[in-house]
Amino acid sequence: MSVREDAVRASLAGVIDPEIRRPITELDMVGAVTVDDAGAAAVELKLTIVGCPAADAIERDVLAATLATPGVSSAAVQVGVMTPAERRALTDRLRAGRPKGVQFGADSLTRVIAVTSGKGGVGKSTVTANLAVALAARGLRVGLVDADVHGFSIPGLLGIPRAKPTKVDDMILPPVVHGVKVISIGMFVGTESTAVSWRGPMLHRSIQQFLTDVFFGDLDVLLLDLPPGTGDVAISVGQLLPHAEVLVVTTPQPAAADVAERSGLVARQTGQTVIGVVENMAGLPQPDGSVLELFGAGGGEEVARRLGVPLLSRLPLSVALRQGGDAGLPVVLGAPADPASLALTRLADALSVRPRGLAGRKLGLTVT
Repeated sequence: MSVREDAVRASLAGVIDPEIRRPITELDMVGAVTVDDAGAAAVELKLTIVGCPAADAIERDVLAATLATPGVSSAAVQVGVMTPAERRALTDRLRAGRPKGVQFGADSLTRVIAVTSGKGGVGKSTVTANLAVALAARGLRVGLVDADVHGFSIPGLLGIPRAKPTKVDDMILPPVVHGVKVISIGMFVGTESTAVSWRGPMLHRSIQQFLTDVFFGDLDVLLLDLPPGTGDVAISVGQLLPHAEVLVVTTPQPAAADVAERSGLVARQTGQTVIGVVENMAGLPQPDGSVLELFGAGGGEEVARRLGVPLLSRLPLSVALRQGGDAGLPVVLGAPADPASLALTRLADALSVRPRGLAGRKLGLTVT
């Protein structure tokens, strides 16, 4: 291989697959590379599957990287598809030789945070979506599982209602938005209005598949948006991820405290750790500086007191927060100066620096 061909390959190492988030050279997506005496380069690009949704972006980046290589005067990219054997080799490499199973077990260093609530309508999904984006904005590698199978809303809140994951053999690559890798049952049904009417076994299987078949790669944080209440999904997540931390979302109404407390108690019954409470809809700020408590006061403090955990955040009622959810643009990005956005940002700051307990975890080290 000539020096210029080596230089082209070195340039292509800077091209990152937008779904897998690794260099395409590391994924063996680059085949033959030639550069003639006149500086005309030809690059063979091998996509993972036919119809890869990231094909145009990858081809564009490959062409730009090749043209930016010293000694290259022109470039052409020949796009093809991996063979079945090459795809199998890729999935084996991504799994690092580990058998197929739940990716975030007790030996994983990924921090798993399940966001739950006692009842629906308290803004749990909105909190989860904004928290994921805020954590990613801090440079963390973040994954988000929409575990609310019956009431999925995460794709819409993040502005990707029609996004579809890519399937490579038996591995599913989740869409990436605002730096967050996202998976939801809403990506597999016909339309946003399609109803999912599954019972316990199917619910358990769907959550299990999200945690086994979806390739998130190395994550710092995995967030799960749980359905409200203490039903099948909450129990399944407790069985599959007993080491997860749980964040309880409630409203200021004292009457909501009883209901919200139950979700935390069920989490503890499965071995999970409740780390705190978030009170949403905590009053509407007025122009004169006062706060109009439309939904009462004290609910968050009461839930936190009963569970013996801190009240981590109080999110005020916010028009910008609602508008961001409707438009698919999280308020932490669309209106960073909004009071609700600032509260969510502080919550992300608090969670990003919270120490992780490693007692009993396997660290993958061997003594020689």
